[in-house]
Amino acid sequence: MDTLLIARLQFAATTSIHFLFVAVTLGLVTLLVGLQTAWVITGNQKFERLTRFWGQLYVINYVLGIATGIVMEFQFGLNWSGLSRYVGNVFGAPLAIETLVAFFLESTFLGMWIFGWHRMRRGVHLALLYGVALTAYASAFWIMVANSWLQNPVGYELRDGVAHLTDFGALLTNPSLGMAFGHVVSASLLVGGMLMAAVSAWHLIRRTADHALFRTSLRIGLVTAALAVTLVQGFGFAQFGPVGAVQPTKFGAGPEADALVAEWTTRFGPGDYTPPVLASVGLGFMILIGFGLGLLWLLVPLIWRDWIIRLRFPLWLLLLALPVPFVAVILGWISREVGRQPWVAYGLLPVDQAVSPVGAPVMLTSLIGFSLLLGTLAVTNWVLLARHAARGAHDPALGRPPGEPADLAPTPALA
Repeated sequence: MDTLLIARLQFAATTSIHFLFVAVTLGLVTLLVGLQTAWVITGNQKFERLTRFWGQLYVINYVLGIATGIVMEFQFGLNWSGLSRYVGNVFGAPLAIETLVAFFLESTFLGMWIFGWHRMRRGVHLALLYGVALTAYASAFWIMVANSWLQNPVGYELRDGVAHLTDFGALLTNPSLGMAFGHVVSASLLVGGMLMAAVSAWHLIRRTADHALFRTSLRIGLVTAALAVTLVQGFGFAQFGPVGAVQPTKFGAGPEADALVAEWTTRFGPGDYTPPVLASVGLGFMILIGFGLGLLWLLVPLIWRDWIIRLRFPLWLLLLALPVPFVAVILGWISREVGRQPWVAYGLLPVDQAVSPVGAPVMLTSLIGFSLLLGTLAVTNWVLLARHAARGAHDPALGRPPGEPADLAPTPALA
């Protein structure tokens, strides 16, 4: 058994599963902000019910997503001690900011928002949700700052064989950061919009009692997904320029790539410095999915006079297409991460020097344990999401007035 391969498989499984939670979190919180803002401005109880319903799904995903994130953090010290020792002074800075500022603030705002229903003025309660959304985006930003440094190390110097941060501003202006962050955010909006549209389509297909509510959320989700897929395509193709400049070996050979490989051979010895084919395969399938999801724009005109509901077939398409953006998210991550191999920090730290010096049996045990744990969390999350989504938006537990029994809350006219 190859210890390095096992460690890479474990990290791939952990980060892939965690990334799915992140995509749902970023996408849904943005839609929640829009729904609650509409409720506060218009006073329409329809938007309150929708905020409570989708907010409940958001909270479920957020709580279980925290658990997957904690598991992922353990891996840096357990399996990648070489990474922590060699580049921790640089790589750890944005991660520390993400944890101390974004994560703790986000959790605090969310807790106050959850328990603040009917205890705060509407404007204050809405402000808390804006705080949740802004800190969620800040969290994603700092994670991408750290990841972009691994893709293109900048603003550092080597002293005694250890990288030290010398220019914090260089981290924020990294050419590998801007378009990649926009790509992640737009992909998350695509996931959130598709989730909202698919769940709404399921209720409309079954003709549940909340028809008026889910007709509204179907429109919101579909338009959001259509707009987001256009942004995904734009930010995705825009990255080819920066990637070619900072990672010449990622997408093929050329004079710059050959010169870089010659330099690496001198510094690190002979070896295969070409990224695995998996990176290009993931990229190709992701592009195909992106173009396929662009067909969502053909469904948008059907919103007029509810043709999308009358025809019913488009509802089935939306429902069956729900897994597709999640697959695209994973493929995008594979393309970005595998594409910089065989490096952890591109051109600076090879993967085989970053892995912890532990035996293969120990690493295999860790892989099995973490995979089972994360798989359980992922399955639990989707079971809970499906169960609560199927109950409909009549009276979600989130936001129920204190002391009021379930299913006894008054149902206002929502049409």
